[in-house]
Amino acid sequence: MKKKAGLIAAGIAALLILITLMLSMVVTAEDEYTLIMRFGRIDRVKSTAGLSLKVPFLETQETLPRQILVYDLAPSDVITKDKKTMIEDSYVLWRISDPQIFARTLNRSVSAAEGRIDAAVFNAAKNAISSLTQNEVIAARDGELQADILGVIGTSMESYGIEILSVEIKQLDLPEDNKEAVYERMISERNQIAASYQAEGDSEAKKIRNSTDKEISIMISDANAEAARTIAEGESEYMRILAEAYNTEERADFYEFVRSLDAAKASLTSGKKTLILPADSPIAQIFESAEK
Repeated sequence: MKKKAGLIAAGIAALLILITLMLSMVVTAEDEYTLIMRFGRIDRVKSTAGLSLKVPFLETQETLPRQILVYDLAPSDVITKDKKTMIEDSYVLWRISDPQIFARTLNRSVSAAEGRIDAAVFNAAKNAISSLTQNEVIAARDGELQADILGVIGTSMESYGIEILSVEIKQLDLPEDNKEAVYERMISERNQIAASYQAEGDSEAKKIRNSTDKEISIMISDANAEAARTIAEGESEYMRILAEAYNTEERADFYEFVRSLDAAKASLTSGKKTLILPADSPIAQIFESAEK
């Protein structure tokens, strides 16, 4: 009986030791902080993944997320510098940068942190957009506006152990009741700009055409003058060659004979084969001389 009682006691002791060891083990995951609490207050924080120990029954543990978190803000109305209403819809990328400050100021509540983020981002967006006109807001929506919002937030969330990584705008649009009017005004402005560009282009094209026409006229005038000089030189050379070719009486008579034949040939048109000449015609005299 004593031996059996000893075995039971040893078993119970081993079980208690095992339970104590299990209660002493703390497993920290890769994406979380582990807070070791003693009498309800944070004693230490485990931020690296792995196994650690705590004092059982005296210390407890709680976890907080260590990964990047996303908070989607509800769409809200904002007023621009020129008193135009716009609807801003955005989301925030954030993380817990200091788990002890986070736990102390926000009671370890992620939903409480999202409430603080909501207020901070809404106010920052309101201030950033209120300093810009509607056209400036539209032009700055890709990157510049987010940087302005982060600039307004600054380091204000560090007092809660929170770091705002990015504010991304999903939608920045006009209310339905004045969207059509704004679109029409934008279309009208773009049409005016297009008409101005068209007028400038037409004016520049006219200048280019006038300049080109003037250059072409000068080139044609120069070409005609050069052609006239060339023709005159050619005719002069032609006359000189004729004068040299027919510088004797026999050559002159032959030239006159050839010219008379050409004239007679030109007179025989429209199928006529008969040439009637007066007796004193130079052509008739040439033919009489030829018959003799």
